[in-house]
Amino acid sequence: MAQNDVRYLTPINIEIKKEKYCRFKRSGIKFIDYKDADFLLKLVNEQGKILPRRLTGTSAKYQTRVNKAIKRARHIAIMPYVADMLK
Repeated sequence: MAQNDVRYLTPINIEIKKEKYCRFKRSGIKFIDYKDADFLLKLVNEQGKILPRRLTGTSAKYQTRVNKAIKRARHIAIMPYVADMLK
């Protein structure tokens, strides 16, 4: 048996990446309402930071609309700028 020949008792779990998709294109949403704070909270993390496209799978067109809606909601105090354990 070679020195770099590794054997496992159980098969290695190979992570299969899910295909990312734009939730706005799939559900046919054309307008992102900045007054809907519950929906916008799904697009920020625990600290209140906007989640990037590479994590959410949102297209570039809708990501700019999401950013604008979140920033408007923050400006009129519907959403916090910074938070600890927001979710």
